[in-house]
Amino acid sequence: MTATATGRVPVGREITRTESPVDQPRARETATETVMYIAGTILPSIPMACPDPSRGIYVTYFIQGLILLSAASSITAGEYFLGLSAGVAFLLTMAPSLMTRNLRLCLPWEVNLLVAVSFYLHVMGHVGDYYVTLAPYYDKLTHLVSSVTVALIAFFLAVLAEHQGDLRLTRTAIIVFILVSTLAAGAVWEIYEFVADQVFGTSLQHGNVDTMSDLIVDLVGAVIVAVLAAIALARTEGHQFIRLFADPTYHPEPGDLVNDPIDLARGR
Repeated sequence: MTATATGRVPVGREITRTESPVDQPRARETATETVMYIAGTILPSIPMACPDPSRGIYVTYFIQGLILLSAASSITAGEYFLGLSAGVAFLLTMAPSLMTRNLRLCLPWEVNLLVAVSFYLHVMGHVGDYYVTLAPYYDKLTHLVSSVTVALIAFFLAVLAEHQGDLRLTRTAIIVFILVSTLAAGAVWEIYEFVADQVFGTSLQHGNVDTMSDLIVDLVGAVIVAVLAAIALARTEGHQFIRLFADPTYHPEPGDLVNDPIDLARGR
């Protein structure tokens, strides 16, 4: 879809515009920018480029380094399964940043940190034997942090899917998506533990009570994020979240976004 500077496009949609050096001097001959259109009004053009990362991202790098160190120490000690698990955990900590980079979005560094912390807690639970020495509290803490992380990612995906596609999601639909996605991820994790116990002879699961209590903690984490998401969506428009993903340094001002009359019925 293309439009001129005076054209009108569907409410709340993004289009791509290419400007020549005549229109806007650049070091390159051409440059592509994403322009937000709200209620037929062109907002100031904001390049979909991530700013310099916050210093907080280095905490994430540090935790990723600890995960790699745990993998190396496990392999050195002959614990190859733990070393493999830690290596896979390290790769999974890099997945969010790689995915958002391909989508030309900037995932808040706090989410990357939560992802790294979640996997680090899991790795150290086995490598440091904390699942046994601090049972059952360490296991439940790990599930709570992990479920909050998954729920936050589900929230971002729901808002992003509505923005980039033709979906019209109410606040209720987004909340249900957060709850279902988090519980589904928790169920997949329990299946992984069961398969690992059967194939590798590990003891990741400790009976039906342990499994069900893990899922209940996952539900608690999902509910916490769902409640916060409902409050956030009631106070602001989903487009503001998209602008934050595109440029975390952006701080919306009152009246910066024009309300969409069609969205007045949303969330009812």
